[in-house]
Amino acid sequence: MKKEVKKVVLAYSGGLDTSVILKWLQDEYKCEVVTFTADLGQGEEVEPARVKALALGIKPENIFIDDLREEFVKDYVFPMFRANTIYEGEYLLGTSIARPLIAKRQAEIAKITGADGVSHGATGKGNDQVRFEMGYLGQDATLTIIAPWREWDLNSREKLLAYAETHGIQIEKKGKKSPYSMDANLLHISYEGGILEDPSAEPEESMWLWSNSPENAPDEAEYLEIGYKHGDPVSLNGTELSPATILKTLNELGGKHGIGRVDIVENRFVGMKARGCYETPGGTIMLKAHRAIESITLDREATHLKDEMMPRYAKLIYNGFWFTPEREMLQAAIDKTQEYVNGSVRVKLYKGNVIVVGRSSEDSLFNPEYSTFEEDEVYNQKDAEGFIKLNALRLIIAGKARKR
Repeated sequence: MKKEVKKVVLAYSGGLDTSVILKWLQDEYKCEVVTFTADLGQGEEVEPARVKALALGIKPENIFIDDLREEFVKDYVFPMFRANTIYEGEYLLGTSIARPLIAKRQAEIAKITGADGVSHGATGKGNDQVRFEMGYLGQDATLTIIAPWREWDLNSREKLLAYAETHGIQIEKKGKKSPYSMDANLLHISYEGGILEDPSAEPEESMWLWSNSPENAPDEAEYLEIGYKHGDPVSLNGTELSPATILKTLNELGGKHGIGRVDIVENRFVGMKARGCYETPGGTIMLKAHRAIESITLDREATHLKDEMMPRYAKLIYNGFWFTPEREMLQAAIDKTQEYVNGSVRVKLYKGNVIVVGRSSEDSLFNPEYSTFEEDEVYNQKDAEGFIKLNALRLIIAGKARKR
């Protein structure tokens, strides 16, 4: 039984799925619809969504198109990268980290407009339904959540197109339709479906939209210096830039040199395995450079503890638990470690590789007097004998016991 909803905020892209959802909400729930389109740097014009919403009868005051690029990178991507976050060894969580921000803004718009419901276009098989709805519930548990893919029978592109034609929904056809389900923002672009549903099939080269193949990347390496302050990149080659501009520039440089492609089979939170391909050129550079600046500024045990915490932190983000006490607790610990993660890293970009060639910091813990292989006056090598014996004491005792 449908719960009565007077006004609903829809996460709206203007594409086939969400345009059908918009009309379906109007017909099935007889409610007023507010559209929200987020610009997260996906590389497509967002203003056409306004025209499409108006054509479907949405009032001008109920159309929200927000540029969230700087907030996305500063408050979501950068905090995640302070932890060197990576899911199941390869996925840099490009889709996962965007959903909490969209959900938060939807809940805010619901409050502004007096809406009592929110809606999204995620399917009942994917992770995004969890991420969106955990976000809604974490912001305002009184909102009614409408997930059309869990209610309707429009479970194929053909049925969606037929519904659109029947109801006069204009769908732009821009050349040949991509066979993949794609998601993009400033951090990455993803590909699922089509031939990728066979994990043994190699994707065709034409699928990749952001990056050259390593084989076709420039034959000459490019050097880049990234400046860091409190664990966040703040400059490129000495020029201070905004968070979104830094990531956009790194994407362009990484894509040029064939950096950031991954092809993985991941374990979804809802239970099944799924094959996905991702391009994350700027994020791949950031991950490598951040670990490099931490290598000279972060204490050994803090580094190791961070590495132990990271898989748990990554899992929280992947599963949609961004707005939770445990994620905030981990974030506070991670951010504390970044107090002295300042300095610069030089990397060489070459045919799919990010090669660290130098790192420097006024807060560096690397001390040549102790580390040198030459003669020094600060380290007594004889001290190592007692250190080794004390660490081996339990092994010595156990060995004697076994001989008895």
